[in-house]
Amino acid sequence: MVASGLREPIPDSGCEDLNRGNRRRHPALRMPPSIIECMGPFKFRPQPVLQRVLDWMPAALSVLMIALESTATFSANNTSQWLYPLWVRLFGPISPAHWAEVHHLIRKTGHFVGYGLVSVAFFYSWRQTLHRMAVVKHWTLWRRASVLAVLCTLLIASLDEYHQSFLPSRTSSPRDVLIDLCGAIAFQLVLLLIIQLFRPRLRAA
Repeated sequence: MVASGLREPIPDSGCEDLNRGNRRRHPALRMPPSIIECMGPFKFRPQPVLQRVLDWMPAALSVLMIALESTATFSANNTSQWLYPLWVRLFGPISPAHWAEVHHLIRKTGHFVGYGLVSVAFFYSWRQTLHRMAVVKHWTLWRRASVLAVLCTLLIASLDEYHQSFLPSRTSSPRDVLIDLCGAIAFQLVLLLIIQLFRPRLRAA
């Protein structure tokens, strides 16, 4: 029997510590803790905008480099005036006909290497983005980032040649797009090979 005027003890709700903390912070507040408070703090935190910008900074800089290279300043006549004295200083005199061939080879090599580096920049940006989105992991992530990097490089190369078709001092050629694409694919294959070779060492470490 319970004596009249006495109340039975109320069982602990499981959130008494939170309720006690609320009473200490707000003495006039006597409401029980909400369900959200009992669940504890949420683990989800939005990604900082600055981090996303930094992830895509290499890709943006590579596009800026291509945009500057696509101007009339880097036409064949201008680059020949810059490179010819350097070639003569390093390797000696060269005939105009031979120099025309060498200069053409230098420019096409620049296409190959330049767009290969562009693909590497886009690979880094896509890799960071896919990793933060938790879309894929491990080797699949690297391959997907590589494919996206090659596609982005192909798009930029096509836009670059299209832009040069409007400049009188530049020439637009689908062959240059093919060279750019080959450079991107070659750099991605080498990059994936390096990753594949160093993955066991990274896991062991």
